Amino acid sequence: MKPKILAVSKIHESALRKAQEFADVDVKLDMTEEQLVGIVDKYDAILVRSKPKITKAMIDAGKNLKVIGRAGVGLDNVDKEAAKAKGVEVVNSPEAATVSVAEHAMALMLALLRHIPKAERKLREGNWDRKIMGTELYGKTLGLIGFGRIGKEVSLRARAFGMKIIVSDPIMTSEDAREFNAELVSTEELVKTADIISLHVPVLPTTKDIINEKTLAMMKPTAVIINTARGHAIDEDALYKALKENKIAGAALDVYKTEPPTGSPLLTLDNIVVVPHMGANTNEGQVTAGMVVVEKIRKILVK
Repeated sequence: MKPKILAVSKIHESALRKAQEFADVDVKLDMTEEQLVGIVDKYDAILVRSKPKITKAMIDAGKNLKVIGRAGVGLDNVDKEAAKAKGVEVVNSPEAATVSVAEHAMALMLALLRHIPKAERKLREGNWDRKIMGTELYGKTLGLIGFGRIGKEVSLRARAFGMKIIVSDPIMTSEDAREFNAELVSTEELVKTADIISLHVPVLPTTKDIINEKTLAMMKPTAVIINTARGHAIDEDALYKALKENKIAGAALDVYKTEPPTGSPLLTLDNIVVVPHMGANTNEGQVTAGMVVVEKIRKILVK
């Protein structure tokens, strides 16, 4: 008898077809927690993206549950402790979004420094404003806080723009950084030196509000911040104050402490580019995310 997989999010069709080669797959979208608790006992695996939350109640009800597969990077929506307690494996596909997020970080840098959203908005309003003055990436110092898969890919792309790369990462060595033509520095030196700071850190106690009132005060008044990691990494109140008072030149955010950031004062500012957590949202990234996590599920269910 084939194992059974419950897909509770919209997964790319190619990944579902791959899953159907070794399992019976039911797709159940937009269900409540109570509804999912009522049916999960029939399944060996749950396949999910960033929503819905896979709660303790659901995991406890899954008497046949062996694995939860998250097609994507973060595991914020999975109760990992409940899964561990029940002996349920949790897998994801952090490698899948690497290129998509790295390209997105570069796109946000260009959009921010060339004022592309502002220029487009003015033109749509009938204002042909050719005096909007941008800034080149060429010759600028890019500071990467976090130098994992995505940070490394950003550094490769930034090199093509003629940028100098400095990195801060507690588990990297100077030799590791030099392999990517980058220089390893302290976080303090990075925030003081960089023209552009791009965040690529995981959610850890040590990375919470790594950009805060103190680090913002160290930055050049011409510097900007890019965040495609997690909202966890920035003290948004401190960032708002720094942008409002022009203590730094700008910011571009893909992620926020609360998503969506309804009512956030950051959305009222003119020196910020804001987009709705879309860094991994490419056709290629979603295909890869689904395929990678389905293969990890297969290895667990099919011995």
